[in-house]
Amino acid sequence: MKLISAIIKPFKLDDVREAVSALGIDGMTVSEVKGFGRQKGHTELYRGAEYQVDFLPKVKLEIATQDDNVEPVIEAISKAAYTGKIGDGKIFVFDLAHVIRIRTGEVDDEAL
Repeated sequence: MKLISAIIKPFKLDDVREAVSALGIDGMTVSEVKGFGRQKGHTELYRGAEYQVDFLPKVKLEIATQDDNVEPVIEAISKAAYTGKIGDGKIFVFDLAHVIRIRTGEVDDEAL
Protein backbone atom coordinates (compact mmCIF):
# COMPACT_ATOMS: atom_id res chain seq x y z
CA MET A 1 0.00 0.00 0.00
CA LYS A 2 1.10 3.56 -0.67
CA LEU A 3 0.16 7.03 0.48
CA ILE A 4 0.21 9.57 -2.35
CA SER A 5 0.55 13.17 -1.22
CA ALA A 6 0.21 15.95 -3.78
CA ILE A 7 0.57 19.72 -3.44
CA ILE A 8 -1.36 21.53 -6.19
CA LYS A 9 -2.81 24.91 -7.09
CA PRO A 10 -6.20 25.42 -5.42
CA PHE A 11 -8.14 26.07 -8.63
CA LYS A 12 -7.06 22.65 -9.98
CA LEU A 13 -8.67 20.69 -7.12
CA ASP A 14 -11.94 19.86 -8.92
CA ASP A 15 -10.07 18.71 -12.05
CA VAL A 16 -7.83 16.43 -9.99
CA ARG A 17 -10.75 15.05 -7.97
CA GLU A 18 -12.63 14.15 -11.15
CA ALA A 19 -9.53 12.55 -12.69
CA VAL A 20 -8.81 10.26 -9.72
CA SER A 21 -12.51 9.46 -9.21
CA ALA A 22 -12.60 8.20 -12.81
CA LEU A 23 -9.96 5.63 -11.74
CA GLY A 24 -12.24 4.31 -9.00
CA ILE A 25 -10.49 6.03 -6.10
CA ASP A 26 -13.08 6.15 -3.31
CA GLY A 27 -11.70 8.93 -1.14
CA MET A 28 -9.04 11.46 -0.42
CA THR A 29 -8.15 13.94 2.27
CA VAL A 30 -7.83 17.59 1.25
CA SER A 31 -6.11 20.31 3.29
CA GLU A 32 -5.59 23.99 2.57
CA VAL A 33 -1.89 24.71 3.07
CA LYS A 34 0.60 27.47 2.36
CA GLY A 35 4.13 27.16 1.11
CA PHE A 36 6.70 28.07 -1.47
CA GLY A 37 9.26 26.37 -3.65
CA ARG A 38 11.16 27.82 -6.57
CA GLN A 39 8.41 30.41 -6.89
CA LYS A 40 9.68 32.16 -3.74
CA GLY A 41 6.39 34.02 -3.35
CA HIS A 42 5.52 37.31 -5.02
CA THR A 43 4.91 40.97 -4.28
CA GLU A 44 1.46 42.54 -3.96
CA LEU A 45 0.11 46.04 -3.61
CA TYR A 46 -2.27 46.77 -0.74
CA ARG A 47 -3.52 50.32 -0.14
CA GLY A 48 -0.61 51.70 -2.08
CA ALA A 49 2.05 49.79 -0.14
CA GLU A 50 4.02 46.95 -1.72
CA TYR A 51 4.70 43.89 0.39
CA GLN A 52 6.18 40.45 -0.11
CA VAL A 53 3.95 37.36 0.07
CA ASP A 54 6.32 34.51 0.95
CA PHE A 55 3.82 31.69 1.41
CA LEU A 56 1.39 30.96 -1.40
CA PRO A 57 -1.95 29.17 -0.94
CA LYS A 58 -1.91 25.55 -2.09
CA VAL A 59 -4.01 22.43 -1.62
CA LYS A 60 -2.60 19.19 -0.24
CA LEU A 61 -4.24 15.91 -1.28
CA GLU A 62 -3.62 12.59 0.43
CA ILE A 63 -4.73 9.35 -1.19
CA ALA A 64 -4.13 5.88 0.25
CA THR A 65 -4.18 3.16 -2.41
CA GLN A 66 -2.94 -0.30 -3.37
CA ASP A 67 0.46 -0.57 -5.03
CA ASP A 68 -0.96 -1.37 -8.47
CA ASN A 69 -2.95 1.91 -8.51
CA VAL A 70 0.00 4.19 -7.80
CA GLU A 71 1.17 4.91 -11.37
CA PRO A 72 -2.34 5.56 -12.79
CA VAL A 73 -3.13 7.91 -9.87
CA ILE A 74 0.15 9.79 -10.30
CA GLU A 75 -0.52 10.16 -14.03
CA ALA A 76 -4.08 11.38 -13.43
CA ILE A 77 -2.94 13.96 -10.86
CA SER A 78 -0.08 15.13 -13.06
CA LYS A 79 -2.29 15.66 -16.11
CA ALA A 80 -5.17 17.27 -14.22
CA ALA A 81 -2.99 19.64 -12.16
CA TYR A 82 -0.74 20.72 -15.05
CA THR A 83 -0.78 24.37 -16.16
CA GLY A 84 2.75 24.59 -17.51
CA LYS A 85 3.55 27.49 -15.21
CA ILE A 86 5.78 27.65 -12.17
CA GLY A 87 4.09 26.44 -8.99
CA ASP A 88 2.12 23.52 -10.48
CA GLY A 89 3.15 21.47 -7.44
CA LYS A 90 4.71 18.16 -6.47
CA ILE A 91 3.65 14.57 -5.84
CA PHE A 92 5.18 12.45 -3.06
CA VAL A 93 4.73 8.69 -2.61
CA PHE A 94 5.20 7.01 0.79
CA ASP A 95 5.06 3.37 1.87
CA LEU A 96 2.02 2.67 4.03
CA ALA A 97 2.71 0.00 6.63
CA HIS A 98 -0.72 -0.50 8.15
CA VAL A 99 -4.27 0.83 7.70
CA ILE A 100 -7.20 0.23 10.05
CA ARG A 101 -10.82 1.29 9.47
CA ILE A 102 -12.00 2.32 12.92
CA ARG A 103 -15.72 1.61 12.41
CA THR A 104 -15.37 -2.00 11.21
CA GLY A 105 -11.90 -3.04 12.33
CA GLU A 106 -10.94 -3.92 8.74
CA VAL A 107 -7.21 -3.77 8.09
CA ASP A 108 -4.86 -3.00 5.21
CA ASP A 109 -6.34 -3.50 1.70
CA GLU A 110 -9.84 -4.18 3.06
CA ALA A 111 -9.70 -0.87 4.96
CA LEU A 112 -8.96 1.12 1.83
